[in-house]
Amino acid sequence: MGEDATPTFTVDDALSAMGFGKFQILVLAYAGMGWISEAMEMMLLSFIGPAVQTLWGLSSHEESLITSVVFVGMLVGAYSWGVVSDKHGRRKGFLITALVTSGAGFLSSLSPNYLSLLILRCLVGLGLGGGPVLCSWFLEFIPAPSRGTWMVVFQGFWTVGTVFEASLAWFIMPRLGWRWLLAFSSLPSSFLLLFYGLAPESPRYLCLKGRKAEALCILEKIARINGEQLPSGNLVSENEIELAGKSIPTEDTRLLPPKDISEDTTSKETTPNAGGLSSLLKLLSPELVKSTTLLWLVFFGNAFSYYGLVLLTTELHNGRNTCGPVELQSDKPQDVSYKDVFITTFAEFPGLLLSAATVDRYGRKFSMSVMFFLCCIFLLPLVFHQPQSLTTGLLFGARICITATFTVVYIYAPEIYPTSVRSTGVGVASAVGRIGGMVCPLVAVGLVHGCHQTAAVMLFEVVIFLSGICVLLFPLETKGRELSDSIASSKQTNQSA
Repeated sequence: MGEDATPTFTVDDALSAMGFGKFQILVLAYAGMGWISEAMEMMLLSFIGPAVQTLWGLSSHEESLITSVVFVGMLVGAYSWGVVSDKHGRRKGFLITALVTSGAGFLSSLSPNYLSLLILRCLVGLGLGGGPVLCSWFLEFIPAPSRGTWMVVFQGFWTVGTVFEASLAWFIMPRLGWRWLLAFSSLPSSFLLLFYGLAPESPRYLCLKGRKAEALCILEKIARINGEQLPSGNLVSENEIELAGKSIPTEDTRLLPPKDISEDTTSKETTPNAGGLSSLLKLLSPELVKSTTLLWLVFFGNAFSYYGLVLLTTELHNGRNTCGPVELQSDKPQDVSYKDVFITTFAEFPGLLLSAATVDRYGRKFSMSVMFFLCCIFLLPLVFHQPQSLTTGLLFGARICITATFTVVYIYAPEIYPTSVRSTGVGVASAVGRIGGMVCPLVAVGLVHGCHQTAAVMLFEVVIFLSGICVLLFPLETKGRELSDSIASSKQTNQSA
């Protein structure tokens, strides 16, 4: 209630009252197409390098550079598009990423030489860095009680993308070649452009920016499509409720900063002219620095372990768990690689089901930490050489666990940040994760090639175990909690946790 006894409601109140319905299904389909696009472009890294190496006579270093430039582009894009999204809106953020990804992805299929392919794949990486924007956008339409489950469903589109790309490569590469695979893989991001006009802006973002009339219009549309009613009263932002509450003394007043300082902070958070450096500094503010630092460590460890297990599954399954002549390691025909990648990718489906079963029942922190520690248990026997069937089973189990942690951390990350820096926070954390993905092949898989399987597995054990410890140190469990809009409200939420 407001001071004049007029009923009020927030975006969270409206979403909870309307529930998850047809409108959110349409939003899920649109965001999921973007997630499929990113997964397909990432899976390309397993297929394009070897084909181009044979065609253009590249060295192994030149082949690996095709993968590295994609990650470099993603590092820049993850931060840049997050800042754009927080300053100018979620829609503009993923519009630019879709334009860059689809355009550069299609043009790379026409690359006349190695240098042009490198440049275009780097641009593809730049566009792919905007994937977390879609994650934040979808999250802001979901009612709090069912947020975890539906974010797991959203993450399932990544697995669909990887399986579809592996199937596409298995069919296209032997018949049409790598250029056709690149062209077909750019289509999903093109669909984002095709239906862009139907994608709504986040009402939570609009409310934060003071554009309540536009936010209310979108909420009314959601109610109409879902066949529900909006709560009665006036739409208010979280900031308005905070400022109104500051004039009422409570036992928690001593925890709050003086009114003028808080109002100044709130206005700075919501101003559209805040710079990218300012957004980054907010992530390291006293209220968020612990969560941000731990999240970066978990994203690094998760990406390092996930991509490492994907690569190790191929390395050890192909008989490389015992040292032998290097020449024998390249005798496998490429068809076998496509088949192996296709089969092992299905380990992600049980991981998704495990996430869906635990994330809303037991919470984000418990789900992630247990899966990290279970992954350690699966990998421990591989410190010593094992029979091929046992090696495959252990890696399959570890892949299930690491997929579950990756799914849950992408749910948790946007939940701990306020709307004012949500896309930037998830984008920077994702960029740190990309560094883990870049380092992994150079360090861990290199140890396997150098006949140091024990050292490689122990490295994974340490990284995964430390990631689990970091999860336990997170200051906040977000299960069932409403999203915050400002850093000030995040501070109050942390103190009440």
